[in-house]
Amino acid sequence: RPPQPLIWRLQALLSAYLPLLLMAFLASGTWWLVKNTPSSEDPTEAAPLRHEPDYQMQGFELQRIAADGLLRVRIEGTELRHYPDNDTMEIDGIRLRAVGADGSVTLARASRALSNGDGSELQLMGSVQVQRFEGDGSTGEPKAAPQLVVRGEFLQVLANSEQLRSHLPVQINYAGGELQAQSFEFDHVRGLMKFSGRTTGRF
Repeated sequence: RPPQPLIWRLQALLSAYLPLLLMAFLASGTWWLVKNTPSSEDPTEAAPLRHEPDYQMQGFELQRIAADGLLRVRIEGTELRHYPDNDTMEIDGIRLRAVGADGSVTLARASRALSNGDGSELQLMGSVQVQRFEGDGSTGEPKAAPQLVVRGEFLQVLANSEQLRSHLPVQINYAGGELQAQSFEFDHVRGLMKFSGRTTGRF
């Protein structure tokens, strides 16, 4: 056979290898796409939460009702702000009423308060006053005179363990006397009051 022209041989070569070249090109393109496309299974970093309130309430009232249907805690305030980054609440102009299992009633007020998410720990700040009354077990109403009155600029209330604490000076009226203490702890369940620092009393 006479030799074929060079152009014809080149066309025959390309037509024979063109499908292979196209497959290689598609495979390399697919590999590149897979390599450079982010996988949906890759862990994504959550954006850090900023200390900004996710909701606010003005002129609010919160209540906690026990299993027996009786009111245990009522919190009122002029404004509440919830912060999702640490699950805390800030309350301005707080007024609190808590009824213990024994019927005792605690009334508290302060300029500002900071509470954890479930309300089991409350920090009262600014013009704090707490009054604890013996209660009438049938109605849950406080008796005329408070058993305990605490005044100061800071007070920590631990609701679950029924404790009051302060690392700042407080004035305490208790059992007919008046105490000025640098810091104190009061455990209602054990009936125990502790003082530290310079403490003076008048009975």
